[in-house]
Amino acid sequence: MSRVVVCGSLNMDIVVQSERRPSSGETLLGAEVTFLPGGKGLNQAVAAARLGVPTAMIGAVGNDAFGNRLRGFLADNDVDSSGVREVEGPATGVAVIQVAEGDNAITVASGANMHFTRDMVRHAPRPDEVWVAQFEVPIPESEAILEQARAAGARTVLNLAPYATHSDSLLQQVDVAVLNEVELSQASGMKIRSRSSQRTIAAACETLRARGARAVVATLGARGAVVVTSNGTTAIPAAPAQVIDTTGAGDCFVGALAARMAKGATPLEAARYAVVAATCSVERLGASPAMPTAEDVAGRLPKA
Repeated sequence: MSRVVVCGSLNMDIVVQSERRPSSGETLLGAEVTFLPGGKGLNQAVAAARLGVPTAMIGAVGNDAFGNRLRGFLADNDVDSSGVREVEGPATGVAVIQVAEGDNAITVASGANMHFTRDMVRHAPRPDEVWVAQFEVPIPESEAILEQARAAGARTVLNLAPYATHSDSLLQQVDVAVLNEVELSQASGMKIRSRSSQRTIAAACETLRARGARAVVATLGARGAVVVTSNGTTAIPAAPAQVIDTTGAGDCFVGALAARMAKGATPLEAARYAVVAATCSVERLGASPAMPTAEDVAGRLPKA
């Protein structure tokens, strides 16, 4: 079986739950706090591994307790963490997540993630692998890694999140680009909202295909996803869910997409599976701890 290699961020998520978000200048009592492993890279790696696909993580942590805990969490979830390097000086990345009314707001202190480099890749990519990157580590380093992976014949997935400016050549290294409606609006320069028509979303996705991405997937929360490939546009509806926490749902989608691609699925087939996986994830608290197993997803897949 092929494997998934995730290059990206590792954070300790400090999740604060409250009935509502405080207004500017307001102190709100009665909240609950939880410390959970996170970071887009770690989340996506755990999502792929829990779905039964061999997965490796490449990234950076600080010389501190959070870094040790994150590496231990990866190991506990059968993710190869030998590529996670400890860097001297900066602390392990931290994300403060405010959860209220079934939604979240996130502030990130990147720390060691900004010291991620292409030199941390110790093993050359293989043609049967799927390599995944995001925008929570230095983008030029991720571009160099994706270029190397593409040259080796591996398939590449880029999650353009959180959106940041990047070189014109980056998308030329990408087989599947994944982004939500906010990121799609930023990347395309078009006004995209959660209720934008499928035609408008597809047109925005086509702007990324014109820049080099071979397929583009727009994730739309409760609406599901829209997949745009050379064969056209397909809308994938989401199943109803009892939403507890949407943190990490997009990362679950990316990890599940990569896992299915590693098993030979097309981007469209993989996206159908990933929508179901993301639906499972929002019914639990946290990011990585909420990632579903293959059995969880199988129980929610549409019956043939």
